[in-house]
Amino acid sequence: MISTTTISRRQALQRSLLLPLVAGVSSAAASAEPAAAGRSATVLVAYFTRTGNTRLIATQIARTLEATLFQIVPAAAYPEDYEAQVAQAEDERQRGYEPPLQATVPDLSSYETVFLGFPIWGMTAPSVIRSFLSQHDLSGKTLVPFITHGGYGLGNSLAVVAEHAPGARPIDGFSKECDQERETLREVTQWLGSVEIRR
Repeated sequence: MISTTTISRRQALQRSLLLPLVAGVSSAAASAEPAAAGRSATVLVAYFTRTGNTRLIATQIARTLEATLFQIVPAAAYPEDYEAQVAQAEDERQRGYEPPLQATVPDLSSYETVFLGFPIWGMTAPSVIRSFLSQHDLSGKTLVPFITHGGYGLGNSLAVVAEHAPGARPIDGFSKECDQERETLREVTQWLGSVEIRR
């Protein structure tokens, strides 16, 4: 069973300020970098993030296990606007599109265990995760998912992972409910309706 807990975005961001940044990892480029000098050469933590929630978990896993951290980054960035990103993600899902990646994991064969992290988009794994799994053969490797979601659960994301990594050995993972952006936007819009401003 995937364990579940709840964290607010504010808590996540506050905690992220307490965590040292991992060298070489940024939202602008994907790279595989050690989380510590004495890292485990057999553990990889690969993750995709949009708001930073999944990055927070990935960084903690990599630090604790002294593992290699790799950020999954699409070649073309998703829109900053939330609604536009949702529309694009739905279009990709409907078409079965797998977007190109900025980079792939170098020397994947050296890793025995892969932690794979991502947020739930539209009750499934983002298309970029399908791309990652299609471009990386995880056959024979232990695969550990860690997933963030907005309160609606994991959808069919685990089935997607299993389908795209048929030779991997999946084990129980971790999931965390984080603030839902759509609800935040709704509340902000409602609040703005009560604000009197001069134009």
